[in-house]
Amino acid sequence: MTNIEKNLEVRDTITAVPGFRASAVDAGLRKLPAPDLALIVADQPCTAAGVFTTNYVKAAPVLIDQARLEAKPNHMRAVLINAACANACTGDEGLRNAEQSAAWVAEAIGCAPDEVLVMSTGVIGVQLPMHKLQKGIPAAAAALSESGWHDASTAIMTTDTRPKRFSVNVNGIHIAGIAKGAGMIAPNMATMLSMIATDAVISVEFLRRALREAVEQSFNRIVIDGDMSTNDTVLLFASGASGKTVGKDVDYHAEFLPGLTAVCKALSQAIVHDGEGVTRFITLNVTGARSTAEARQIANTIAISPLVKTAFYGGDANWGRIMMAAGRAGVKLDQNKLSLWYDDLQLVANGTPLNYDDAQANARAAQPEVTVRLDLGLGDQEATIWTCDLSHEYVSINGHYRT
Repeated sequence: MTNIEKNLEVRDTITAVPGFRASAVDAGLRKLPAPDLALIVADQPCTAAGVFTTNYVKAAPVLIDQARLEAKPNHMRAVLINAACANACTGDEGLRNAEQSAAWVAEAIGCAPDEVLVMSTGVIGVQLPMHKLQKGIPAAAAALSESGWHDASTAIMTTDTRPKRFSVNVNGIHIAGIAKGAGMIAPNMATMLSMIATDAVISVEFLRRALREAVEQSFNRIVIDGDMSTNDTVLLFASGASGKTVGKDVDYHAEFLPGLTAVCKALSQAIVHDGEGVTRFITLNVTGARSTAEARQIANTIAISPLVKTAFYGGDANWGRIMMAAGRAGVKLDQNKLSLWYDDLQLVANGTPLNYDDAQANARAAQPEVTVRLDLGLGDQEATIWTCDLSHEYVSINGHYRT
């Protein structure tokens, strides 16, 4: 985190974002009654950018949104988000259904169909229940309000136990976002959806660059289980309602990018905290690397290791599993230069254990939040990944996901 980010007051609430309205309704998409359809609408056409899953199996909404943002990045009006159905691996029918959903939104708010983006989350391989969406979309449009962000953040949850919503004010501009995600989380995006809005005036070029850079420092640094979703999407809309221009009234590097990054980090870390069955939040720092890429490769390998994750679940400072994972990451290491800390307690120096108190080490491993630092002793580059443990509850949730 930069010093600029530390000085920002990121709030875990969203009151309003000038130029936007939001809503949520129960369209009957879930098995039990609950809000399941969210709509965010801009009063005027927005500049917009998106970052999407790198999975080669992409859901219909991802394919449609990518094409529309490429064609009309200066003229987006709305985002529709449904729970309970991922609309992934659904073929041409899935594409048609996503397009039809957007068309119904366009009809309800008065814009062109290709000015509407769609996001979906839920079970893969199931077609959208179009008769329910046809009724739910007009209801969501009728419920739009400036204060509807909280309802929208709740409607998009699946196995999430709590909504994720954060906002910040930077030099008179608002940046706010909602997100969902609790499982199927890995770097290069996750089963995770996020909609972020700002009232800044900003060019498409600046917006795309800022989103890429912020996501790289946030959503691409989280790991729950190492699996990558078909639906991952982060969208960023700019309404321009503040009248303040990024690059003129608002400094890109000193103000806008830190504000956006702070919101993205808050959202992404909240996803890990709310991970399926999570009991430990682990900050994994790999330092002393030859390059940032090598540090991230090692950190990612440690973060997805079932043996590492289950040791943390048990509160067992079994640091040998971390060494094992680092060694199989595909990066050339010198094991005689490795040093390891759990919080402020050093366990390993020069590849061999120190005379530490095992009870103290286990006590640190059992804390709700643990910081692990592995120094490679090879250079001055580093990387941080936020991850978690792997519990019995994770297996239970995913063993019965469809039932």
